[in-house]
Amino acid sequence: MSNRSPERLTKKQKQDQARENARLQREEQRARKRRQRWFIQGGVVLGMLAVVAIAALVVFNVTRPPSPGPLNMLSDGILISGNGTTTTAVTTTAIQPDSTPVPTDPTKQAGTVNIVMYVDYQCPFCQQFETTNAAQISQWVTAGVATVEIHPIAILDNSSGGTKYSTRSANAAACVANFDPDKYLAVNNALFTNQPAEGGSGLTDTELQKVVSDAGASGKDVASCITSQTFSGWVTSATKRALTGPLPNSDTATVQGTPTVIVDGKKYSGALDNATTFNDFVGQLATSGLSAGG
Repeated sequence: MSNRSPERLTKKQKQDQARENARLQREEQRARKRRQRWFIQGGVVLGMLAVVAIAALVVFNVTRPPSPGPLNMLSDGILISGNGTTTTAVTTTAIQPDSTPVPTDPTKQAGTVNIVMYVDYQCPFCQQFETTNAAQISQWVTAGVATVEIHPIAILDNSSGGTKYSTRSANAAACVANFDPDKYLAVNNALFTNQPAEGGSGLTDTELQKVVSDAGASGKDVASCITSQTFSGWVTSATKRALTGPLPNSDTATVQGTPTVIVDGKKYSGALDNATTFNDFVGQLATSGLSAGG
């Protein structure tokens, strides 16, 4: 081992040491540059992977197959009839994704007046019509002299502060049609009775559950269906079909506003807040049974 101190290094040794220090500095600089390139390239790769993941998610969401509609709404609406004492929903299978609705066959309701309504549960004019005419429509249907077919659609989502209340309430109605269809008429009335004001945030899902439950459809399946918005995709599809037409069994090509009310194929264009006017319109189209019972 040498006992030579740094001060006693020869000139050549000092030069060798300086060259070695310079070499080490160059190696460190090269290593630092390699690390920088790796981080930059790695960041680009991670960024590209993130873009690919986002793109894949978008493609999945776009191409994800739509879900079936609710049971008992094969026509995009639920048909309700009566036997003199009670009202009952006509049972049907569910409309399948990308399928065409099967219109109700009016010949199977011979001897009755067929009332078809396209409604939005956020629509104040629908509420006005419902408040004015619900009692007499229910009386006619219960007596068996009329049927009512209700099509919930959503055209006023922009009137609920971004919460899409029209879609959510139509979905809630579809949940009832699927799991507790005989309560639909009561729920339909309750949704209009508890209609939130336009421009607000609409009812929350919890509040919707309570409205539906208080109207008689209190099952857990209905409640979870409302929360998960099981039929919101169907609501969108059914709304598009109503707006683009053609409307079956009708002299009206498309829904141009709500409520659209069709009686035995004829569109009602009278006052929404006058029960006598609507009664007279129905009476003109009524069978002898309705004329006698109305």
